Amino acid sequence: MNKVVTMEQAVAMIKPGDFVINSGFLTSATPDALMQAVADSFEATGVPNNLTVMFGAGQGNKRGGQQERWAKEGLIKRWIGGHYAFSPKAVEMIANNQVEAYNLPQGVIIEMYRAMGQNRKGYITNVGLETYVDPRLEGGKLNARTTEDIVKVVEIEGDEYLYYLLPDVDIALIRVTTADTNGNCTIEDEILPLDILSAAMAAKGKGGKVIVQAKNIVAPETIPSRKVAVPGIFVDAIVVPENPEETHQQTSDYYMNPALTGSFKIPVSAVEPMKFDTKALIGRRCAMELVPNAVVNLGVGIPEKVAAVAGEEGLADQLILTTESGMIGGIPSGGGSFGAGVNGWAELPEVSQFDFYDGGGLDVTFLGMAEADTDGNVNVSKFGPGVTGCGGFINISQNTKNCIFCGTFTAGGLKTACEDGKLVILQEGKSKKFVPSVQQITFSGAYARRNKMNVKFITERAVLELLPEGLTVTEIAPGIDLQTQVLDQMEFKPLVAENLKTMDVRIFTDAPMGIKDEILSKVK
Repeated sequence: MNKVVTMEQAVAMIKPGDFVINSGFLTSATPDALMQAVADSFEATGVPNNLTVMFGAGQGNKRGGQQERWAKEGLIKRWIGGHYAFSPKAVEMIANNQVEAYNLPQGVIIEMYRAMGQNRKGYITNVGLETYVDPRLEGGKLNARTTEDIVKVVEIEGDEYLYYLLPDVDIALIRVTTADTNGNCTIEDEILPLDILSAAMAAKGKGGKVIVQAKNIVAPETIPSRKVAVPGIFVDAIVVPENPEETHQQTSDYYMNPALTGSFKIPVSAVEPMKFDTKALIGRRCAMELVPNAVVNLGVGIPEKVAAVAGEEGLADQLILTTESGMIGGIPSGGGSFGAGVNGWAELPEVSQFDFYDGGGLDVTFLGMAEADTDGNVNVSKFGPGVTGCGGFINISQNTKNCIFCGTFTAGGLKTACEDGKLVILQEGKSKKFVPSVQQITFSGAYARRNKMNVKFITERAVLELLPEGLTVTEIAPGIDLQTQVLDQMEFKPLVAENLKTMDVRIFTDAPMGIKDEILSKVK
């Protein structure tokens, strides 16, 4: 039953026109050596070609790896992905109509894998309703070349849902750490379980084959059963990369960092202290939204500051951070190691984490905000002809009752300072982020109001709330003029609360705010 094959034999299993799915989160658990071998074969022989490729989390490192390797006209017929920003060449191909492409919510794709493993025809969920994924808007299509509807609206007992069609899967490419020759696999060096097992089961449920990229090969029946993450019954072939330092990286930042596997905990003092800048001001105001023992998801960028503020304020033990990749507790990593983390409490498969998110398990989420409009819609997924993609944003934002969007009030060169507890705008941003209509609806304000969600937009100079009567300015920073520095910097006229509040002066003073007792006095 020796399932170890050469890279050439593995690639030969992939036929022209096949539907291929592959595991991975950015660089982590992405079978990069296999993906390179497919690209090399296409360039040398023209096959495989005309592939449809599906992936959940963004896959790439902006340096030519992962999905970027497949950005070759003729190799890919269609992409169905959760996030594209880490593969600039793929974004360019989509913008130029060189390939069909869809962007679906990351969590939906991962849940689709599980439904594929059950050999279902479709997956039903509320996730994506009234966003660009809804077929009454864009249906997740990313360019004019993409015309087929793969999402439908259905009604069940008076409520609307989206029905995502499940294709047959020919090949799943997954990555593990160690495999025995019978195909039993472990993931001890991977950051988390991620979608590795889900992708394998999706292929088997739909009659396809599973090809594994493993760093190590061991004799059969030498792996303890409790360490097996993917049983050999799901595996058809195993390959070992020749250059694992380049094609089997743990993250874009590390070939192997034991702290990211939970092998040990690092001292909190090792976490880099936060600079007192514009982004920190937003994080400080956001931290005031926390409640004791809050279960939290943090988006990329400014939302990450919330964790840093919590640490500074002695609230780290009152903040249970989670990531869509599957980590519970601990400190999430950023940059090229986004998706990983240190000092975690527990690890869930990605599909289970999205079950938790979709079920409303989060107390609060802090997410980025690229554009917001008069209806409270938010765009983080598309700018001009280029597509970024939603990642886990739609799953998280649509099913969390307390949704906080964080970002600077304007973009492109904004400079601020704090003087005597007041905010000073030294240079205004070149572009306005509050616009009459967003380019793409990644978050639906109408859906949020109808479902009585608590939605706030927190910036360095103002806080706005999505109230039943509309988007309303409820707080402004000390030192800020409402008319010239808030209302005039918006492309529409919001409502202004009659009891307009001044943001807490402690936010704008370079010292700990001392909010621990206030947070602990709240009732969850």
